[in-house]
Amino acid sequence: MSSALRMFEGRFGRIVLTETVSGQEPHLHAEHQLILKYDGADIRYHIIEETALLTRNEILFVKANRLHERMAHEANEHSRVLVMNISTEWLSLTFPAMFRNADAGPYPRTLDAVTSHIRKVADAMVIDMMNDRFLSADRLEFMVQELILSIIDSYIAKRRSTSPMWRGSKFADSRIRRAIALLRARPNKDVNMDDIATQVGLSRSRFYDLFQMCTGRSPREYLDMLCVETAITRLSTSDTKIADVSAELGFSAQSNFTRFFLNQVGASPSEYRRFSSVGRPSAAASPKPASAPFDLGSLEPAK
Repeated sequence: MSSALRMFEGRFGRIVLTETVSGQEPHLHAEHQLILKYDGADIRYHIIEETALLTRNEILFVKANRLHERMAHEANEHSRVLVMNISTEWLSLTFPAMFRNADAGPYPRTLDAVTSHIRKVADAMVIDMMNDRFLSADRLEFMVQELILSIIDSYIAKRRSTSPMWRGSKFADSRIRRAIALLRARPNKDVNMDDIATQVGLSRSRFYDLFQMCTGRSPREYLDMLCVETAITRLSTSDTKIADVSAELGFSAQSNFTRFFLNQVGASPSEYRRFSSVGRPSAAASPKPASAPFDLGSLEPAK
């Protein structure tokens, strides 16, 4: 048995945060699935003839139309799991060279080690989904894009010839992908965008134009979203002082960080921490009613 704690939908597909207790009969989906455990007991899956044990250290890939089942926990243990059903049509439009064979899927493995960035994005997504009084479509859209881009970078493109793999995608420019990687590596308000432009071999004006075309955001807006993502995780999963979170993100004063966070999230850092409904990943989770589907239709596929 599983219950949907939160569900959000968009043109990319559907994100579901579920709580699992018992097993699930063999079934298949028309979409590619990405599955990450948030907390609770580890979960065993059977995919065709493979068996995979999903912990917080792995990510599970289930290709479209591939028969799979989730095995029952022992002793009524619980798990919270983030499941992303990614539309094959959306993937083939957004990343045509990588997903041209929509049914087969490009994933080289069923189970792989999760990267630190993907873990952070997935955790921030779960936290924001559970604290949906503060959730915005724009921020969740950003995290979906970040997660998928990071998955492609980490598990697909690096294991193949990258230029042909990105052909036809709005993210085809390797200089912008490099700039995104540099911003991810240090989400800090002190980052100098002129330095980033120089490092990727672009003039400042060309860098801003290309970045906006590729991501739909300016470099500074993209950095702000990365800072919010980091702040959400720190505030909700650790006892780090707000002043220390502020300093880590490059704010000269905690009051500046508070204003920034309030403007981005709609709540002060202390309020967000106080009303956080997730907290640290725990051994088990209590069921909460599913929210109504949250439409992310503004997430446009590449033309």
